[in-house]
Amino acid sequence: MHITQPFVVILLMGLKLSEVAGNCFFNNSQSHCTCSLLHLQNIESLISCLPASVFELQGGNLERFAGFASIRVEESAVDKLQILQVTKIVFRDLLMPEVLLAAAMKFIPYMRVTELDFESCTFLGNASWFHMNRVILPVSSLRFHNVTAISLADRDKDFSSLSDWLENLQNLTVTRSQVTYIPCSIGKVFRTLRYLDVSENCLQDQSMRPSFCQGAFPQLQVLNLHHNNLSSFYTVCEMLHPLKKLIHLDLSQNYLTTLPSLCEWQPSLRIFNLSTTGLNHITMSLPPRVEVLDLSSNNLHSLDLALPFLKKLHLSNNRLHAVPAAKNYPALEVLSLDGNLIWHLPRAELQSLRHLQSLQAGRNLYNCSCVAANEIQALASIESLMPDWPQDYMCESPSSYQGTLVKDVPASVLQCNKVIVIIPVSVLLVLSCLTGIICFARHRAWSG
Repeated sequence: MHITQPFVVILLMGLKLSEVAGNCFFNNSQSHCTCSLLHLQNIESLISCLPASVFELQGGNLERFAGFASIRVEESAVDKLQILQVTKIVFRDLLMPEVLLAAAMKFIPYMRVTELDFESCTFLGNASWFHMNRVILPVSSLRFHNVTAISLADRDKDFSSLSDWLENLQNLTVTRSQVTYIPCSIGKVFRTLRYLDVSENCLQDQSMRPSFCQGAFPQLQVLNLHHNNLSSFYTVCEMLHPLKKLIHLDLSQNYLTTLPSLCEWQPSLRIFNLSTTGLNHITMSLPPRVEVLDLSSNNLHSLDLALPFLKKLHLSNNRLHAVPAAKNYPALEVLSLDGNLIWHLPRAELQSLRHLQSLQAGRNLYNCSCVAANEIQALASIESLMPDWPQDYMCESPSSYQGTLVKDVPASVLQCNKVIVIIPVSVLLVLSCLTGIICFARHRAWSG
């Protein structure tokens, strides 16, 4: 998914630079056109891409075209741009002067583009964006991945010129781009932003504080902070408190060693990802109305928190020895316990979870005594309850069943309930003895 139309057509038809066009390939089924600047050819290969909805421009150095940044939008080019069906433009593996990007953005208002995507690009220098003042672009989704550019610091004027557009932006992704913080003033520009992904960057506890100042991102609902350099759960909680509409928070792959008890999350938070954060215990309250909680790939030995609204609980790859108490999660629908140290699945307790639809509990250390195996097999007999059954359920003990699939452990009524056999046999023996004694006594009485 990339760009050639808005940029190449602009240059070809507006600037009449036919030498810019590269090899273009149109995938009709995906309505996707890819043009490469690494193999310069003539303009004819672009014609087949006119019906495309996604354009990609990749692999080139655009420094030599920086001189065309002052070009104006010609009326003849506008007419042609308005015919195009392109809705997404992707720039990939490009070396691009920022002044050229600023010039290309002049043409976007005349197109139907709603998504701009920059993948592995390097922006050179900086440009004035004054010409974009009061311009509202149709673009609602903006993505930067693995990009290199000058720091966001001291760029308030540039963002101010773009504010009429940015304040209507819905989705912003800036990943793997060495971002250390977002200035408070810039965060305040994004007045209606709903989705922000700044994962795989260099955000730290204190340097991130200005990014979520009072008034920044007031409508934000989804925030992805995956794989940064965060370490203090309390500091992150405190910093994000102004986000009163936050629903989904991803803190995974940050090293959060402890969770203090004095932390109050916004009641709006429903989805919380704390996977792979190094947690070895949780003693504080989580968001009170959380519905999806991911604590997988940590070092938890137990979990004893009451979360009455929780619907999905992911505890895979921890060090749990037992199933968490069902009474704490009455609304639970999905439970993941695979890859722990659990030896027994308590059938009665799990069946008390009336809404439970999926239980994933393979790769544990199951004790396959007759009763225990019988309970697991009974749970597995419930249709669609255990999606990883039977291949991931292996016996660890007793030694006679080690390495055996739980489903293959004999668990008949007579084997599992020996008392059923012992009691009747014992009763019969007692009755036989009593009968013998009575008969013997009578015989002695008659003979006497």
